[in-house]
Amino acid sequence: MIDLYTAATPNGWKASVTLEELDLPYETHAINLGTGEQKEEAFLKISPNGRIPAIVDRDEGDLAIFESGAIMIHLAEKTGRLLPTDTAGRARVIQWLMFQMGGIGPMMGQANVFFRYFPEKIQPAIDRYQNESRRLFEVLERRLQESEWLADDYSIADIANWCWVRIHGWSGVSTDGLDALEGWMERIKERPAVERGIAVPTPPAQTDDETTAAKIVESARSMVQR
Repeated sequence: MIDLYTAATPNGWKASVTLEELDLPYETHAINLGTGEQKEEAFLKISPNGRIPAIVDRDEGDLAIFESGAIMIHLAEKTGRLLPTDTAGRARVIQWLMFQMGGIGPMMGQANVFFRYFPEKIQPAIDRYQNESRRLFEVLERRLQESEWLADDYSIADIANWCWVRIHGWSGVSTDGLDALEGWMERIKERPAVERGIAVPTPPAQTDDETTAAKIVESARSMVQR
């Protein structure tokens, strides 16, 4: 059994979608980011950086793991799925996973902060992070014109990137003209395990609803200062 500590964010979905795809039994513990629960001592013992997601693998002597990418690798290795064991295949997956963690996630995260959450609209910062996110989307596009999946076969690399790219509208980043990327997004969206995973711990908010979007922004503004 695995304990999953998470919230409804792209990084949180990376863990829950992976668990669902691997059909692993887990118990969800929702962390309230708005109240700062992620900074409480009990959670810091599991996730020293005070960020979600984190897991405790009861099958491995209560092994605590934080950082979404590390969690995905652990779960894939635990089951022997979604991450090849041969050197070349493993390298292909890991490089696209790191692409998300070092590029897509940070750039879209900053786009969210400056485009959505900061009360002051600093246009050069907005342009910087939206433009860089779009450039990274174009890197994905080129790869997906060559292959149905990022690392030849469906893997944790696809899950990680998709969980972020799916919120591109919230970040103010267009996917217009990126046909291969949009097709890839749709293929992943249609997977039953993915649909279940993004409903953990709660179904995704409808961010096109003005009232709901305003509540998300208000909550996020307090979080980015923690």
